[in-house]
Amino acid sequence: MVQSVKKIWPDVKWLFNYMASILLYTILILLLAVGIIFIAYVIDAKKNASGGDNKPPLYNAYIIVSQSMTPVIKVNDAIITKRVSGNDINVGDVVTYLSENPQYPGIMITHRVIEKNQVNGEYYFVTKGDYNQISDPLTVKESQIYGKVVMRIPKIGFIQVILSNYIGWVALIVVPALAIVSYDIVKLFEKIKNHKRRETRKKRILLPDMVTNN
Repeated sequence: MVQSVKKIWPDVKWLFNYMASILLYTILILLLAVGIIFIAYVIDAKKNASGGDNKPPLYNAYIIVSQSMTPVIKVNDAIITKRVSGNDINVGDVVTYLSENPQYPGIMITHRVIEKNQVNGEYYFVTKGDYNQISDPLTVKESQIYGKVVMRIPKIGFIQVILSNYIGWVALIVVPALAIVSYDIVKLFEKIKNHKRRETRKKRILLPDMVTNN
Protein backbone atom coordinates (compact mmCIF):
# COMPACT_ATOMS: atom_id res chain seq x y z
CA MET A 1 0.00 0.00 0.00
CA VAL A 2 2.78 2.40 0.96
CA GLN A 3 4.72 1.56 -2.18
CA SER A 4 1.63 2.15 -4.33
CA VAL A 5 1.13 5.56 -2.77
CA LYS A 6 4.80 6.41 -3.35
CA LYS A 7 4.47 5.46 -7.00
CA ILE A 8 1.42 7.63 -7.70
CA TRP A 9 2.39 10.51 -5.41
CA PRO A 10 4.60 12.29 -8.00
CA ASP A 11 1.72 12.16 -10.50
CA VAL A 12 -0.70 13.50 -7.89
CA LYS A 13 1.65 16.36 -7.01
CA TRP A 14 2.14 17.20 -10.69
CA LEU A 15 -1.62 17.20 -11.33
CA PHE A 16 -2.30 19.41 -8.32
CA ASN A 17 0.43 21.83 -9.32
CA TYR A 18 -0.85 21.89 -12.91
CA MET A 19 -4.46 22.61 -11.89
CA ALA A 20 -3.45 25.25 -9.37
CA SER A 21 -1.23 26.93 -11.96
CA ILE A 22 -4.07 27.01 -14.50
CA LEU A 23 -6.40 28.54 -11.91
CA LEU A 24 -3.93 31.23 -10.90
CA TYR A 25 -2.98 32.08 -14.48
CA THR A 26 -6.66 32.29 -15.43
CA ILE A 27 -7.34 34.68 -12.58
CA LEU A 28 -4.23 36.67 -13.50
CA ILE A 29 -5.34 37.00 -17.12
CA LEU A 30 -8.83 38.06 -16.06
CA LEU A 31 -7.45 40.61 -13.61
CA LEU A 32 -5.16 41.92 -16.36
CA ALA A 33 -8.13 42.24 -18.72
CA VAL A 34 -10.14 44.05 -16.05
CA GLY A 35 -7.16 46.31 -15.40
CA ILE A 36 -6.87 47.22 -19.08
CA ILE A 37 -10.60 47.98 -19.27
CA PHE A 38 -10.36 50.05 -16.09
CA ILE A 39 -7.43 52.07 -17.48
CA ALA A 40 -9.33 52.68 -20.71
CA TYR A 41 -12.37 53.66 -18.62
CA VAL A 42 -10.40 56.19 -16.54
CA ILE A 43 -8.63 57.72 -19.55
CA ASP A 44 -11.89 58.07 -21.48
CA ALA A 45 -13.72 59.47 -18.43
CA LYS A 46 -11.02 62.11 -17.87
CA LYS A 47 -11.11 63.03 -21.53
CA ASN A 48 -14.89 63.40 -21.48
CA ALA A 49 -14.82 65.38 -18.21
CA SER A 50 -12.22 67.82 -19.56
CA GLY A 51 -14.39 68.39 -22.62
CA GLY A 52 -17.61 68.71 -20.63
CA ASP A 53 -19.02 65.56 -22.25
CA ASN A 54 -21.20 63.21 -20.18
CA LYS A 55 -21.34 60.35 -22.66
CA PRO A 56 -20.85 56.77 -21.41
CA PRO A 57 -17.33 55.30 -21.12
CA LEU A 58 -15.72 53.84 -24.23
CA TYR A 59 -15.61 50.35 -22.68
CA ASN A 60 -17.51 48.94 -19.74
CA ALA A 61 -18.13 45.56 -18.11
CA TYR A 62 -21.25 44.10 -16.53
CA ILE A 63 -22.26 40.88 -14.80
CA ILE A 64 -25.56 39.42 -16.06
CA VAL A 65 -28.04 38.74 -13.22
CA SER A 66 -31.14 37.63 -15.13
CA GLN A 67 -31.94 34.92 -17.66
CA SER A 68 -33.57 37.24 -20.19
CA MET A 69 -30.80 36.66 -22.76
CA THR A 70 -30.53 32.89 -22.25
CA PRO A 71 -29.10 30.84 -23.91
CA VAL A 72 -26.75 33.30 -25.65
CA ILE A 73 -25.84 35.15 -22.46
CA LYS A 74 -26.47 33.34 -19.19
CA VAL A 75 -26.69 34.37 -15.55
CA ASN A 76 -23.26 35.19 -14.06
CA ASP A 77 -21.71 35.69 -17.50
CA ALA A 78 -19.68 38.87 -17.88
CA ILE A 79 -20.10 41.12 -20.90
CA ILE A 80 -17.84 43.81 -22.30
CA THR A 81 -19.57 46.71 -24.05
CA LYS A 82 -18.19 49.35 -26.37
CA ARG A 83 -19.70 52.78 -26.83
CA VAL A 84 -20.93 53.23 -30.38
CA SER A 85 -23.16 55.67 -32.22
CA GLY A 86 -26.72 54.79 -33.13
CA ASN A 87 -25.66 54.53 -36.75
CA ASP A 88 -23.36 51.60 -35.83
CA ILE A 89 -26.10 49.65 -34.03
CA ASN A 90 -28.04 47.27 -36.23
CA VAL A 91 -30.89 44.82 -35.84
CA GLY A 92 -29.50 41.70 -34.21
CA ASP A 93 -26.91 43.51 -32.07
CA VAL A 94 -27.02 43.13 -28.29
CA VAL A 95 -26.90 46.43 -26.43
CA THR A 96 -26.82 47.58 -22.83
CA TYR A 97 -29.04 50.54 -22.02
CA LEU A 98 -30.29 52.53 -19.04
CA SER A 99 -33.96 51.75 -18.44
CA GLU A 100 -36.47 54.59 -18.22
CA ASN A 101 -39.33 52.20 -17.52
CA PRO A 102 -41.12 53.32 -14.29
CA GLN A 103 -41.18 49.67 -13.19
CA TYR A 104 -37.36 49.36 -13.53
CA PRO A 105 -35.99 52.92 -13.31
CA GLY A 106 -32.24 53.34 -13.55
CA ILE A 107 -31.59 49.64 -14.22
CA MET A 108 -29.00 48.58 -16.80
CA ILE A 109 -30.62 46.15 -19.26
CA THR A 110 -28.86 44.04 -21.87
CA HIS A 111 -31.18 42.97 -24.70
CA ARG A 112 -31.12 42.41 -28.45
CA VAL A 113 -32.20 45.03 -30.99
CA ILE A 114 -35.10 43.75 -33.06
CA GLU A 115 -36.13 47.00 -34.76
CA LYS A 116 -34.38 50.26 -35.60
CA ASN A 117 -35.97 53.59 -36.54
CA GLN A 118 -34.78 57.15 -37.02
CA VAL A 119 -36.87 60.18 -36.08
CA ASN A 120 -35.62 63.77 -36.45
CA GLY A 121 -32.03 62.63 -36.66
CA GLU A 122 -32.12 60.44 -33.54
CA TYR A 123 -32.23 56.67 -33.55
CA TYR A 124 -34.83 54.67 -31.64
CA PHE A 125 -34.63 50.94 -30.98
CA VAL A 126 -37.06 48.19 -30.07
CA THR A 127 -35.31 45.63 -27.89
CA LYS A 128 -36.13 42.18 -26.58
CA GLY A 129 -34.50 39.54 -24.44
CA ASP A 130 -33.89 36.30 -26.35
CA TYR A 131 -35.60 34.35 -23.58
CA ASN A 132 -38.57 36.73 -23.30
CA GLN A 133 -41.81 36.18 -25.19
CA ILE A 134 -42.45 39.87 -25.89
CA SER A 135 -40.34 42.93 -26.62
CA ASP A 136 -39.47 45.54 -24.02
CA PRO A 137 -42.45 47.84 -23.31
CA LEU A 138 -40.64 51.12 -24.08
CA THR A 139 -38.68 52.15 -27.13
CA VAL A 140 -35.01 52.78 -26.34
CA LYS A 141 -33.52 56.11 -27.39
CA GLU A 142 -29.96 56.29 -28.70
CA SER A 143 -29.01 58.47 -25.71
CA GLN A 144 -30.00 55.64 -23.31
CA ILE A 145 -27.59 53.13 -24.83
CA TYR A 146 -24.29 52.68 -22.97
CA GLY A 147 -22.74 50.33 -25.48
CA LYS A 148 -22.89 47.35 -27.79
CA VAL A 149 -21.83 43.97 -26.44
CA VAL A 150 -18.51 43.00 -28.02
CA MET A 151 -17.41 40.16 -25.74
CA ARG A 152 -18.85 37.58 -23.35
CA ILE A 153 -16.88 35.83 -20.60
CA PRO A 154 -18.82 32.77 -19.35
CA LYS A 155 -19.54 32.40 -15.64
CA ILE A 156 -16.99 34.98 -14.50
CA GLY A 157 -19.65 36.26 -12.12
CA PHE A 158 -19.07 33.22 -9.93
CA ILE A 159 -15.52 34.42 -9.26
CA GLN A 160 -16.86 37.84 -8.37
CA VAL A 161 -19.29 36.26 -5.88
CA ILE A 162 -16.54 34.10 -4.36
CA LEU A 163 -14.02 36.93 -4.13
CA SER A 164 -16.60 39.24 -2.57
CA ASN A 165 -16.16 37.50 0.80
CA TYR A 166 -13.05 36.76 2.86
CA ILE A 167 -13.44 32.97 2.95
CA GLY A 168 -13.87 32.74 -0.82
CA TRP A 169 -10.85 34.99 -1.42
CA VAL A 170 -8.69 32.82 0.82
CA ALA A 171 -9.96 29.60 -0.78
CA LEU A 172 -9.51 30.79 -4.36
CA ILE A 173 -6.32 32.83 -4.12
CA VAL A 174 -4.37 32.24 -0.92
CA VAL A 175 -4.71 28.46 -0.61
CA PRO A 176 -3.64 27.63 -4.21
CA ALA A 177 -0.79 30.13 -3.98
CA LEU A 178 0.45 28.62 -0.72
CA ALA A 179 0.08 25.13 -2.18
CA ILE A 180 2.26 26.01 -5.18
CA VAL A 181 4.87 27.70 -3.00
CA SER A 182 4.90 24.74 -0.60
CA TYR A 183 5.25 22.31 -3.50
CA ASP A 184 8.21 24.28 -4.87
CA ILE A 185 9.83 24.37 -1.43
CA VAL A 186 9.43 20.59 -1.08
CA LYS A 187 10.98 20.09 -4.53
CA LEU A 188 13.89 22.33 -3.55
CA PHE A 189 14.55 20.35 -0.36
CA GLU A 190 14.32 17.11 -2.33
CA LYS A 191 16.94 18.37 -4.78
CA ILE A 192 19.22 19.39 -1.92
CA LYS A 193 18.72 16.02 -0.25
CA ASN A 194 19.44 14.14 -3.48
CA HIS A 195 22.55 16.23 -4.08
CA LYS A 196 23.86 15.39 -0.61
CA ARG A 197 23.19 11.70 -1.23
CA ARG A 198 25.16 11.82 -4.48
CA GLU A 199 28.04 13.58 -2.77
CA THR A 200 28.04 10.98 0.02
CA ARG A 201 28.10 8.15 -2.52
CA LYS A 202 31.04 9.75 -4.34
CA LYS A 203 32.98 9.99 -1.07
CA ARG A 204 32.23 6.36 -0.29
CA ILE A 205 33.51 5.32 -3.70
CA LEU A 206 36.65 7.43 -3.48
CA LEU A 207 37.55 6.35 0.07
CA PRO A 208 38.16 2.60 -0.71
CA ASP A 209 40.27 3.60 -3.72
CA MET A 210 42.44 5.80 -1.53
CA VAL A 211 42.83 3.04 1.05
CA THR A 212 43.77 0.51 -1.67
CA ASN A 213 46.40 2.83 -3.17
CA ASN A 214 47.98 3.40 0.23
